[in-house]
Amino acid sequence: MTDHLHDDAAHRTVGPVLAWARRQPRAPALSDDAGALNYGELALAVDEAAATLRSLGLRAGDRLLGVGENSVALAVLILAASRLGVCAVLENARRAPAEIDAIMAHCQPHAMVFVHANSDDAERHATRLDAEAHSTPALGRFGVRVPAPASGSAGAEASNDASVMIYTTGSTGAPKGVMLSHANLCYIASMMQPLRQMSPQDRVYGVLPITHVMGQASVLLGALHAGASLHLVSRFSPARCIDVLRERRITALQGAPAMFAKLVEHCHRDNVMGFPDIRFIGSGGAPIDPTVKANAEALFGTRLHNGYGLTEAASICWTRFEDENADDSVGRPLPDVEIAIVDPEQRPVVPGAVGELRVRGPNVMLGYFRNPALTAQVLTADRWFNTQDLARRGEDGRIYIVGRTKDMILRSGFNVYPLEVEAALNTHPAVLHSAVVGRVVPGNEEVVAYVELVEHADVDAAALLQHLAERLSPYKRPSHIVFVDHLPLAANGKVLKRALEALALPGIDTAEDRP
Repeated sequence: MTDHLHDDAAHRTVGPVLAWARRQPRAPALSDDAGALNYGELALAVDEAAATLRSLGLRAGDRLLGVGENSVALAVLILAASRLGVCAVLENARRAPAEIDAIMAHCQPHAMVFVHANSDDAERHATRLDAEAHSTPALGRFGVRVPAPASGSAGAEASNDASVMIYTTGSTGAPKGVMLSHANLCYIASMMQPLRQMSPQDRVYGVLPITHVMGQASVLLGALHAGASLHLVSRFSPARCIDVLRERRITALQGAPAMFAKLVEHCHRDNVMGFPDIRFIGSGGAPIDPTVKANAEALFGTRLHNGYGLTEAASICWTRFEDENADDSVGRPLPDVEIAIVDPEQRPVVPGAVGELRVRGPNVMLGYFRNPALTAQVLTADRWFNTQDLARRGEDGRIYIVGRTKDMILRSGFNVYPLEVEAALNTHPAVLHSAVVGRVVPGNEEVVAYVELVEHADVDAAALLQHLAERLSPYKRPSHIVFVDHLPLAANGKVLKRALEALALPGIDTAEDRP
């Protein structure tokens, strides 16, 4: 490790990890079901993996496509890329082959590494793409493919400070590669200490994919930048999660609302209770539901905190420990993050009114890779980003997300926000999770609800509609209620609503047409 490289690394996402390695080399850092590293061992593994990447010809500003699932090896690969100033294009191995191929064609990586640890899917992608098999102590078994020389650096349209590139989940059409800088990620990670009280005494459960922005910035880097220990899990299982929380005396648990809903269902069914080591639970990646929130708080005996952000502008708002947070607010903006809520003419709305949310701050992306036109549509010259989400500000300054501009349903001239309908559905004890979308019909738009029931629940559409009659105006109630075994979820816990919209609806309406 040369002093020059060490100085460069200090300003990258790996910098605080190396600092903790000097300060507490024997403290636990990363683990998965196959093994563990303390901070000293982690620093050595990062150096070894960085040497492997250099041997592939990678240099600062190059793009590395890393495909895998949560594991110590994948985390080491990401930190090694940071060590070299290489932009890591992160992809969950559970992506379909066509999706991986489209991203590969768009980002034109200088090298590809498929991390086999915890991921048979990564190994299948490696075999399919004729990757060469390798094995090292730092990375375990992995596949390598070095394509024909690619043109341009990751920062060609922004700067050479691009740390990672993450392709947005569930997007349609051409892939969108979101370039995030070292400064973006370090800012978010640094907020875990003052706002989430993360410290070296914490033991963190890491099930959110580190190939996505929340798992990468808040979980992986948030834990390591605070000197905490992180246990990485490739796939969520309620039973296994409960076991690990107790065996490892986990203190901090973050996940999507769907994860908390399934944990509550599992614990209620098996009469599991008591988690004395848990001090912080946090939800993100998808809108929180008040019923899920209340149930999770009762189970864990602590407030379920909420947060809001996007891949392009992660961690815009977080709830605070000192606030009441009894509702579904996403909290106040993070320090140094500015927000504006505006009407269609870009004028600020009055307090309490709904408008489109804009944000500016150290969390906002560099831009979309090789798409300056799309970048210009959402990011102004003075760095205001249009989230395309609808929000309102409460009297106390806390922010409430009402819905997505593109998801709002226009029913007989009335605005219907899917989040409101979902929240009402989820108050029924038989409903585990729901998702609401719009369907265009001649002269109007229908409200369609997809419902996943609690295991062994027995309820029909008529009963749910009766339940909604006490909670929603007639125009907000679904025209169709479709029961599904499982709502389709992305790896980061978001419901894939585009997949739901493609499903054929039954021929018989479950509700009469309403004005």
